[in-house]
Amino acid sequence: MNHDEGTPEVEKVRNGSDADAERLAEMGYVQDLKRNFSVWSVLGVGFSLTNSWWGVSAALITGINSGGSCLLVYGTFLLALVSIGVATSLSELVSAMPNAAGQIFWVSELAPKNYARGAAYVTGWLAWAGSICACATVSLSVASAAIGCYQLSHPEFEIRPWHTIVGYQVANIVVFFFNCYGRILPKIAAISLYTTLISFVVILITVPSVATTHQDAKFVFATFINNTGWSQDAMAFILGLINVNYGFSCLDSAVHMAEEIAQPERAIPIAIMGTVGIGFVTSFGFILSMMFSLSNFDVVSTTLTGVPILELFYQALQNRAGAIVLETLVIATGVGCLAACHTWQSRLCWTFARDGGLPFSLSLAKVHPRLDVPLNAHITSCILDAILGCLYLVSTTAFNA
Repeated sequence: MNHDEGTPEVEKVRNGSDADAERLAEMGYVQDLKRNFSVWSVLGVGFSLTNSWWGVSAALITGINSGGSCLLVYGTFLLALVSIGVATSLSELVSAMPNAAGQIFWVSELAPKNYARGAAYVTGWLAWAGSICACATVSLSVASAAIGCYQLSHPEFEIRPWHTIVGYQVANIVVFFFNCYGRILPKIAAISLYTTLISFVVILITVPSVATTHQDAKFVFATFINNTGWSQDAMAFILGLINVNYGFSCLDSAVHMAEEIAQPERAIPIAIMGTVGIGFVTSFGFILSMMFSLSNFDVVSTTLTGVPILELFYQALQNRAGAIVLETLVIATGVGCLAACHTWQSRLCWTFARDGGLPFSLSLAKVHPRLDVPLNAHITSCILDAILGCLYLVSTTAFNA
């Protein structure tokens, strides 16, 4: 990897007074982005992207068919413990080497020298590809939720794949502009954090309080449902963990903001551990609230809206308008998640290109001087998101895989 050590720009920073820039220079990099973020706004990026309770709601069908409420409850505990281990490791690494390249830089520094460049190269491609796939997933979830709301209000409407992909592309294009101006990004991240927490509280209180019937504790804590086609419940449980894991994924997102916040060695670990803590509390509370309020499992799992959580809202409220209002809160949360996802993938692309790991690296590594964002990296990542979305038209199975 090319860290540009010894260049005049790096030497100039080393002679400056900015402690964060000096530390970055010691790693061989120039301070290209302004440090506009606070701990709260970085937490906004981290939690808006990981967004545990929203992740559970978006992939609810996987969980309820692969273990039901039992899987969701105990799987959340299991994945929270695993996530604490991951978050602790990330926090230790970023406190020692706060670099926006994150795992790409750490591998290049810590792997055996004979393998460091190759390992960092593979890590960079996997990390960036993973972020693009995550953006595609979030875009699809937002689009599906919006179209599901329309179907609920128009029962005769039949959802086609092209409806979903149009919504997908609209969501991707609209949210693209959120990341085009660096100065407003911290505000967007903070607003996203407030949105997701307020939406969580509203849904947590509303659904169980108005539901006409409630499940008993045995259904929530001791009933295992296996509709996967696998005869072994253990395999169904493992498949169901996909749903819970979706709510604890992308924990590295805050790491890639290390060059946009003061004292990243202290602030980023706080944001990472805060993401896991808030994620566990919100996802566990959301799961209990929804599972106690579930009245007809079969209808939820086969709903014509294609959005199980929307059907659950409708069962609880017995009112289409009310269910759509609650789902609108879910959609708003998803938009914040997608904005954070765009931030994440653009920083991965930019830092990987900065080290020469991508084609056209010189262009992708540029930071727009007035907008204060890696604009070329952002545009490229969003174009790849749009192309990937077209796969849904060819084969929904291939896209989901």
